[in-house]
Amino acid sequence: MSSLRRFLALAALGLAASAAAAAGAPRPASDQPQWGQRFTRNMVSDETGLPDTFDPATGANVKWSVPLGDETHSTPIVSGGKVLIGTNNGHPRDPRHDGDRGVLMCFDEKDGRFCWQLVVPKREKDRYLDWPNVGIVSPATVEGDRVYLMSNRGEVMCLDLRGMENGNDGPYQDEGRHMALRGGAPMEPSKTDADILWLYDTAAEAGCHQHDAAHCSILLAGPYVYACTSNGVDNTHRRVASPDAPSLVVLDKATGRLAARDREPIGPRIIHSTWASPSLGEVGGRTLVFFGGGDGVCYAFEPPAAPPADGPAAALKRMWRFDCDPSGPKENIHQWQDNRREGPSNISSMPVFDNGRVYAVAGGDLWHGKPRSWLKCIDASKAGDITQTGQVWSYEMPSHCISTPSIRDGLIYIADTTGTIHCVDAATGQPCWTHKARGQTWGSTLVADGKVYLGTRRGELVILAAGREKRVIGTIDMKSPISSTPTAANGVLYIATMNRLFAFRKSP
Repeated sequence: MSSLRRFLALAALGLAASAAAAAGAPRPASDQPQWGQRFTRNMVSDETGLPDTFDPATGANVKWSVPLGDETHSTPIVSGGKVLIGTNNGHPRDPRHDGDRGVLMCFDEKDGRFCWQLVVPKREKDRYLDWPNVGIVSPATVEGDRVYLMSNRGEVMCLDLRGMENGNDGPYQDEGRHMALRGGAPMEPSKTDADILWLYDTAAEAGCHQHDAAHCSILLAGPYVYACTSNGVDNTHRRVASPDAPSLVVLDKATGRLAARDREPIGPRIIHSTWASPSLGEVGGRTLVFFGGGDGVCYAFEPPAAPPADGPAAALKRMWRFDCDPSGPKENIHQWQDNRREGPSNISSMPVFDNGRVYAVAGGDLWHGKPRSWLKCIDASKAGDITQTGQVWSYEMPSHCISTPSIRDGLIYIADTTGTIHCVDAATGQPCWTHKARGQTWGSTLVADGKVYLGTRRGELVILAAGREKRVIGTIDMKSPISSTPTAANGVLYIATMNRLFAFRKSP
């Protein structure tokens, strides 16, 4: 598999859904301010009236569409009248920015008007730190007028949702130097540039060594920002460059100051990189943060009590750990590199919490490991090392899987990389049905309005009926590969292809 295709799959982490309404009640249209449902990160939406047929060529049921870069691996986020999506600089919006960059674009939700963009130069010296043309692959997280994002340089950023239109706010005032090429003269920020409020560099401040691309959907909970660091192997793929660096950091939401970090021995056992985003749930009256490690272990942490006033960051308190592949190698794991028959596992997608259980996907690395994966159902009420006691059930898939599950009405929908969509009973782990889409699937399912939406690398959008009986509603040719996951917000379905963002809604 080529290096380029390897990085297109990072968008498998690109998922979206909206906050849940009360069961049985009318479900009003709402924003989609982050990846997945609030906290639990479940890949479902309570939006209704979404289209199941549209035609990008004729404009049927197309509200608007806008060009992006020429590679887009991020998922659109909708909040506060704005639509945010990461892309590259393949088609520059600003002639001052020429060449490869990471870009976050902001559009007006109403008509797709371009509002502003964050432009970030590539990491220097080693292409394996920030692969060419990949752009910004992380989806944004929005709270009020603040945008939280992991840039392509591994920087956790807090941005102003309004951009520079209302001036340069916040303590950070060095946007001109940040968006200039390293060593070049600072640029003069314009009204269409991003306004950075604070910035935390995981490489410079936490010693992390990202691999291929930095990916994380920021989790906001209480006063904290939770972020995966994308710590991974070096360019030889034979060693972890920073084995003692954290895989999960916790920052003060107001200032960006490091409050806590994991102290687990994840680093030495990362077979490729750490790209899973954290989620959260309430178990027995206590809040837990769930995180899938690059070592194939699902962790539950207790949130920090309070940001430290001074001194070193606190260590996250681990409540439990669950090894999703206990029979896999645990030591000297890089000797298994590119062994397609056996080897260690990793976790590339978000764990999802639902009804006291955590659903996590682990298996062989897509680019370097065995073609096996498992959807694990874990009892979240346990404590300690629960590898032997916490498993409720395990569902095996005969291929790699880097998708996050969607859970709705007692059913789990998940796609493996061969293009097979699995519908599994959430209580028992027994399969209900499978469906083979055309082309590979690196994104995840969105379940909304009684439908299952999924994009494929052949540029097809597959629409199935949600439920225990398989029914294909339709397949739409989007004319360009799809690496992200559909987003539903305010009665509109958003689909990002490699080079264009579409907003679809039913015509009156």
